Amino acid sequence: MGTFRLPDLGEGLAEAEIVEWHVKPGDQVRVDQPMVSVETAKAVVEVPVPYSGTVTALHGAVGDIVPTGAPLVEFDSGTVVGSMPPTAPEEFVDSATVGRAAPADSSRTRAVPVARALAKRLGLELGAIEGSGPNGLVRLDDVLAHAPAGAPRSSSNGDARPPAGNGSAATRGAEAPPAALAVPGGASAEPLRGLRRAMAHSMSQSHAEVPGSTVCDDADIHAWTGRGDYTLRLVRAMIAACGAEPALNAWYDPASKARILMPRIDLGLAVDTTAGLIVPVLRDVRGKSPGELRAAIASQKDAAHRRATPPEDLRGFTLMLSNFGTLAGRYGIPLVMPPAVAILGCGKVRQDAVVAGGTVAAHPRMPLSLSFDHRCVTGGEACRFLAAVIADLELPE
Repeated sequence: MGTFRLPDLGEGLAEAEIVEWHVKPGDQVRVDQPMVSVETAKAVVEVPVPYSGTVTALHGAVGDIVPTGAPLVEFDSGTVVGSMPPTAPEEFVDSATVGRAAPADSSRTRAVPVARALAKRLGLELGAIEGSGPNGLVRLDDVLAHAPAGAPRSSSNGDARPPAGNGSAATRGAEAPPAALAVPGGASAEPLRGLRRAMAHSMSQSHAEVPGSTVCDDADIHAWTGRGDYTLRLVRAMIAACGAEPALNAWYDPASKARILMPRIDLGLAVDTTAGLIVPVLRDVRGKSPGELRAAIASQKDAAHRRATPPEDLRGFTLMLSNFGTLAGRYGIPLVMPPAVAILGCGKVRQDAVVAGGTVAAHPRMPLSLSFDHRCVTGGEACRFLAAVIADLELPE
């Protein structure tokens, strides 16, 4: 008898919503057959069966939101040909390979879900950690023993321990959750789910953690011979700006109070969909040709609208672009999403009256808003970055 707990799906959220069960109590299942589909921060992910056996119980119904590490499925391996490593119920090994077939190597390190999740967050190789549990099972304490100095520690139940003292405003708020609002007559309460719930989490995290600042300016694009591909030109301009001022293509680590300058640009592209905001990542944009960039942008936008973006394309961006001007708006205050330190927003291009050669003329101008994490980015660095973006945008096509 064993309990499989919801694994860390790598989305940066501590929960997932059950979309569809593919098994039911009494089913005899085999490794890697579809078990349950869950919606994470940005995508619907299919979690496969981790072991051969018989399903004895399901924890949660369709629509329920399950915390990472919470019980998901109960298994009994005694009625199916094959064997399941002996573990205590609370140590059922997290061996599901989310979104792809399980590796052929049966020696994959065995670990409890919370230990695997913490090792991933700390960048530790599980295979290098000696497990203290049965048959070498890696427990949470084993990972904590290898954690680098200054890394966040966790309690035995997998919850992060807040620092001593009064704590942050977010921590204090967590101790006393606000009372629910009374729903007025004729109104209806719609719980935030999926992308909208993820957005609420992300924006709250940004507001609580990042002391942001924003600078705004305009790029005069009258030298363009045609309408142009705004997104492609913005990406090109951001690549040029990272060359002029690398400080904004970085992550900030508050635990060690260090900024991590990134060697390549993985650009998060904000895409508005009917289900909510989704941010797929364009990998290594500096290393792509204009044609490759155009194809990558189109592919990621299409996948986002179809809710088909793979989980690995929804994390790890080093810089972010929000081209909200395709809808409306001139300037904005985009929120920086940690651990990244900057986001560029582009507003709606308009014809403005400008002085050129001593006369007033109508020129198309692109409004830009650059938000940055003022903990590790100076105003000078942000302004140099924005100036480089503008200089590239003002070049002829």
